[in-house]
Amino acid sequence: MEGDSVTLKTNVNEIREGDDIWWKYGAEKSFIAKIRKSKQIDSRYNDTNVRFRDRLKLDNQTGSLTITNITTHHAGLYTLQITGVKESTKTFSVYVYAHLPVPVIISNSSNCSSSSSSSSSSSQQNCSLLCSVVNVSDVSLSWYKGNSLLSSISVSDLSISLSLPLEVEYQDKNTYSCVINNPIRNKTTHLDISKLCHTCADSVSLIELISAAESLLIVAAVLIFSICRKYRKTDAEGKTNCGKVVKFGTLIEDSPIIDHSKFGVSDSHSLEPPSRINEFAGKMPNYI
Repeated sequence: MEGDSVTLKTNVNEIREGDDIWWKYGAEKSFIAKIRKSKQIDSRYNDTNVRFRDRLKLDNQTGSLTITNITTHHAGLYTLQITGVKESTKTFSVYVYAHLPVPVIISNSSNCSSSSSSSSSSSQQNCSLLCSVVNVSDVSLSWYKGNSLLSSISVSDLSISLSLPLEVEYQDKNTYSCVINNPIRNKTTHLDISKLCHTCADSVSLIELISAAESLLIVAAVLIFSICRKYRKTDAEGKTNCGKVVKFGTLIEDSPIIDHSKFGVSDSHSLEPPSRINEFAGKMPNYI
């Protein structure tokens, strides 16, 4: 796994005097490190190889090679060559896997789709889902129902994005999970149907509720317009004014001034109840 340290062992308990241990990388077997034991241990590294700079460490007793903070760029073939009294060669194949991302599950439907069942007259509503991972290589992406594999897709060396669809019934009580794995590790995301899947009935009810609210707003607007139009019409006839109120015993400021003496009523009766005022106001056209 990227970031780990990997040790390639020589299986030698102790380097014998006069032995040379060479470490080489790749098919071209380019030199990367060497250790020699004479009167003292002499270790050398190929600092011109940028790929391994400051990442290699030799064991002075066994000659084993440790690669620190390894990345996918360090995967490949390593060759161990021991020369001296007894010569031997050994190869190592190193595989390095990137850290696995957590699979992401999303709803892949505009609400839900309906599929009719031959054994039932009622339609079964299904939810379409999509499990995805990005920038991965050498992995498999799979859907599981419980412990049973439903579907799987794999990618080898390319760093790409993977997606795998799944369709379930919204009322399904089974457990589903999306798993990404490589040969050494895996990561799992469990499906929560109640959060991602909603029935068509739920969607229709919401639409109906919104439509009803819009209708009520329209009715309210028409009603307000009609009331205001009525008051404006009354105001145009000189009787009242839209939006103004007659308080008990007091005329609104826009009402015509009535000469009470013409009706045989003294000023002491000026604060008559609204009904009396309206009675006198009705006689206005005959006297004014």
